[in-house]
Amino acid sequence: MKKVIILIVVVLALFISIKAYQHYLSIYPYASINPVSDIVIITNFNNCISAGNPAMESYPRKCRSGNQTFIEDIGNELEKMDLIRIDTPRPNQLISSPLQISGEARGYWFFEGDFPIEIYDGNNNLLGSGYATADGDWMTEGFVFFISELEFTTPDTKTGLLILKKDNPSDLTENDDQLEVPVVFK
Repeated sequence: MKKVIILIVVVLALFISIKAYQHYLSIYPYASINPVSDIVIITNFNNCISAGNPAMESYPRKCRSGNQTFIEDIGNELEKMDLIRIDTPRPNQLISSPLQISGEARGYWFFEGDFPIEIYDGNNNLLGSGYATADGDWMTEGFVFFISELEFTTPDTKTGLLILKKDNPSDLTENDDQLEVPVVFK
């Protein structure tokens, strides 16, 4: 009789463990699981969100998994916001060619009314380049609206980087500056 009760308890414990594991996998279907240790590996913001963790309402967004917090990559937008601001595309926006780009930059970001733009894939290969044009008088220290349409080749990677460069006719490196905007390709 004792052996039957022990057997029932062991089978019941095994059944509950299997059901708990199945429930865990149904909650975190996109989590990366190490097949050796069955531990979910979360190494960045996107993995954290894919694992079913919520994004915190902040900018940039944050995601917490256990005692680790991951921050969404938004490039250097916050560092450059007093020099240049981009309206479209926003960081991590899904894009395709031709890409409409707009925003505002300080007048000294331009030279002769424009500044260079480049787009790279996730392997740092140049996909396309062009210029943004001032939509108004650029001979000011204030903000001036700009627009551009950038055509680029279809990349092999899912992500890339849009770079809006301060025009630097002097070619002195101390006058270089750029806004870096991470993008996701369709």
